[in-house]
Amino acid sequence: MQIRNHFRVLAGVCLFAFGSLLIAGCGVSEEQLAQLEAKKKEVKTLELKADGLKSERSRLEKEIAEKNKKLEECNKVKQQTQANLDKIQK
Repeated sequence: MQIRNHFRVLAGVCLFAFGSLLIAGCGVSEEQLAQLEAKKKEVKTLELKADGLKSERSRLEKEIAEKNKKLEECNKVKQQTQANLDKIQK
């Protein structure tokens, strides 16, 4: 039973020491912070560009839908005209 307790204490100390070394060795330099800020600005710029492209896409899809509707109307008129011409020719 005491061996288990000693082992647990030893494992805890080892984990604490490893964690301390890990935290101490993983400090962030000024250069890394500057790179991070630059990347954040780049991401923000790209997100704004993506939003602009999405709104442009929506506008184009709406325009296409309107033109398709006009095309359908023209085709209906064309069919009616053709039917009328067929009646006249008979």
